[in-house]
Amino acid sequence: MALAKIADLYPNYKEDIFGGEDIKNFSVYDHTNDKIGSVYDIIVDETGKFRYLVIDTGFWIFGKKVLLPVGRASIDYAQQRIYAKDLTKEQVENLPEYDDDMTIDYDYEERVRTVYRGVEYDRNDNVATGYDSSAYNSGTYNYDHEPHLYNHDHHEVGAEDRQNLKLYEERLVANKERFLAGTVKVGKRVETETASVSVPVEKERVVIERTTPTSGRAVAPGEVAFGDTEVARIEVYEETADVEKQAFVREEVNVRKEVEQDTVTARETIRREELDVESDGDTVINRDPSRDRSV
Repeated sequence: MALAKIADLYPNYKEDIFGGEDIKNFSVYDHTNDKIGSVYDIIVDETGKFRYLVIDTGFWIFGKKVLLPVGRASIDYAQQRIYAKDLTKEQVENLPEYDDDMTIDYDYEERVRTVYRGVEYDRNDNVATGYDSSAYNSGTYNYDHEPHLYNHDHHEVGAEDRQNLKLYEERLVANKERFLAGTVKVGKRVETETASVSVPVEKERVVIERTTPTSGRAVAPGEVAFGDTEVARIEVYEETADVEKQAFVREEVNVRKEVEQDTVTARETIRREELDVESDGDTVINRDPSRDRSV
């Protein structure tokens, strides 16, 4: 079964699992109440179940990081401590070292389990004998085969005197989905219309004015040539309008996209479980549940 760091499977594990807290950096103590290191990370399987705590032994074993199966850990949230059950310095020295960049495969886990199998327990936490690791392989091994290593339900400090009841609530989880809302095409088309333009033009006209002399002067002999038929020749001009079409830039269009921000509010009915306590007499002490949770 594939293993991963808790943050890889649950990016918001502090809120989703620990209610805003984090057991990383909790101090780790052995069975003699000596500090042996701190919690460096948490390893979970693909179903999200806790399998190992990564322990940084600090100066105890020269900064070596090792895996501690969750079944061998007792957790005290009030003091932010982890108690490693029956863990010895010799075991830590024999455990394979953990590295952030490594892949935890079946063979590596077997090396870890072999060290912890120095003290065997059955499902009732009684010492067991005759464990045969050759009966399993990477395809058939199941963590339920060794509950003393991986079953952490009863390994919290004071667990023998209490029972755990989980209260669930529903939350709204909002996601965004991007979809094509439409397509805008911007093009050009040609429209026609009839335009008119006024051009002032000039036209020449011949004006003939006829007057009667008042003096009555006589014309000298030979001065009059009655045979001439053309008295005067005048050329007459006029203007016409010469109109042509010429293209000009009428308007420039800039096409771009802008993102508008909007807030969409969704309403759903969610459920939450509340605790109902019935007791005879004054036998109940209420405590802050945020400091009293199992892994």
